[in-house]
Amino acid sequence: MAQVLEFKLPDLGEGLTEAEIVRWLVEVGDVVAIDQPVVEVETAKAMVEVPCPYGGVVTARFGEEGSELPVGAPLLTVAVGATDASSSGSDGAAAEEPSGGSGNVLVGYGTGAPAARRRRIRPERVGATAATATAPASAPAPVPAAASALAPAPVPVGEVNGQANGQVNGRQGPVAVVSPLVRRLARQHDIDLRRLTGSGPDGLILRADVDSAIRHAGEATEAEARPAAEPVAAEAPTFHGGAAAPAAERIPLRGVRGAVADKLSRSRSEIPDATCWVDADATELMVARAAMNAASGPSGGPRVSVLALLARICTAALARYPELNSTVDTAAREIVRLPGVHLGFAAQTERGLVVPVVRDAHTRNAESIGAEIARLTELARTGKLSPAQLTGGTFTLNNYGVFGVDGSTPIINHPEAAMLGVGRIMPKPWVHNGELAVRQVVQLSLTFDHRVCDGGTAGGFLRYVADCVEQPAVLLRTL
Repeated sequence: MAQVLEFKLPDLGEGLTEAEIVRWLVEVGDVVAIDQPVVEVETAKAMVEVPCPYGGVVTARFGEEGSELPVGAPLLTVAVGATDASSSGSDGAAAEEPSGGSGNVLVGYGTGAPAARRRRIRPERVGATAATATAPASAPAPVPAAASALAPAPVPVGEVNGQANGQVNGRQGPVAVVSPLVRRLARQHDIDLRRLTGSGPDGLILRADVDSAIRHAGEATEAEARPAAEPVAAEAPTFHGGAAAPAAERIPLRGVRGAVADKLSRSRSEIPDATCWVDADATELMVARAAMNAASGPSGGPRVSVLALLARICTAALARYPELNSTVDTAAREIVRLPGVHLGFAAQTERGLVVPVVRDAHTRNAESIGAEIARLTELARTGKLSPAQLTGGTFTLNNYGVFGVDGSTPIINHPEAAMLGVGRIMPKPWVHNGELAVRQVVQLSLTFDHRVCDGGTAGGFLRYVADCVEQPAVLLRTL
C-alpha cells in the first residue's frame, strides 16, 4: 500500500519567508525521484528550482503558477511506493523508482539516488495506490480529489502549443509566447494572445503586455456597464475634451522589487550618509585598456572591461582606506572593519535591480575580476543567480553611466558603508598640460556612512580613485 507524503515549501535561506511559483516542472501523475526538481520559484533574491525529498508518484499540487506561498505551506503530495504497485499493469513492467526521503531542506539531502526519467502514471493507477487501496480491484479507481481539483482544465490544442489557427497580428504563424505564466494569465482573463503585439525582443509577448490588455479590457467593461447619462465626478481627473482619466495602476511591492524597496528604505532610515564627487580625466585609462586588450591578441583571453579596471582600482583604494570596507553593529555600537573585500556591482535586469557579489575581489587582478563580473552578469540576465551570489557584499560599485547619465547620489547598499558611482565617460573640454583640449571625462561620486569615517577619509579615497583613473601607472605601486 502506498504512503502519501506531503512536501512543504522548504526554508530557502537568507531570511526568506515566501516565494512565488513561476513554473511547475511536474504534473499530477508524474513519477519523481528523490531530489528531483519539481517546481521553479522566485524569491526576493533569485530564481530557484526546488527538489523534492521523496520518490514516488505526484498525487496533488498546491498553488497555481504566479501565486505566492509562505515557507512551510504544502507544495505537493507524493505517493511513495506507488510506482512499485503500478509496475504490474497491462502495459508491461516499469523501472522501479526509489522511495523514501531525506528531509525537508532545499539542497544537500545526502542521498545518492540516481535521477529518474520522468514518466506519466495513468490517473487510475495513482488513485488505486494512493487514495483507494480498499476499493475492489475490478473497479477503476477515481483520481484523488486534491489532484483533480488542481489538474489543469482542458484548453484548445492551438492555445496550449502557442499556435494560432488563424492569423497572428495579421500574419500566419505561432504566437510569440515562451512563458507558461504569461499564457496561463491570458487564459484566466480571456485574453486572445493572437491579437496582442509583444513588446519583447522579436515581438515576444511579455507579462506586461498581457497585464496591459487586462487593464484595457477591464476599462472597456466598466465603460459599457456605466449608464450613458452617468455624470463624471467633479473631482475625477480628466483629459482634454472631458474624457475621464484611466484608473491608477497598483503594482505589488514583492519579489525583487519588494526586497529592493525594503533595503533602500532601511538604508535611508538607518545610515547618515553623505556624498562627495569629482570629475576625472579618463583618457589615459582608456588608452591603457586598449593597450591591454591589444597585447592579449585575438585569442589571448577575455577582453578587460572598464568596469573591471574600476573594480581593481576600488580594491586598491580600500586597502589604503579600510574604514570604508566596514559595517556598523548598531546593537553593540561598534564599527566592524572587514578583512576581505567582497565587491558588489549593480546590474539592471528584467526582474529589477540586483547586486551580484565578486567574492575575495582583493585577491584578484583586473582580468579575473572582469571574468567573474561577466559570469555573474549572465546569470543575472537569465535569473539564475543564487541567494548566496547576491549577499555578503562589503562595498558596491555602481556604473550608472550605461544609462547615459553623468552623475548620481547612490543610496548605500545596507549594511555596507560606502558605494562608488561612475557616470558615463564622454569627450569634454579639459585643461590638459596647461592647454584646452578634448579629453575623455568621467564623474565619480562616493556615498559613505558618516559614522564610519569623516570627510577627510572619504575625500582621500575618492581622490586616490580619481588619480588612478587619470594616471593608471599609480596602480603599479599596489600590484
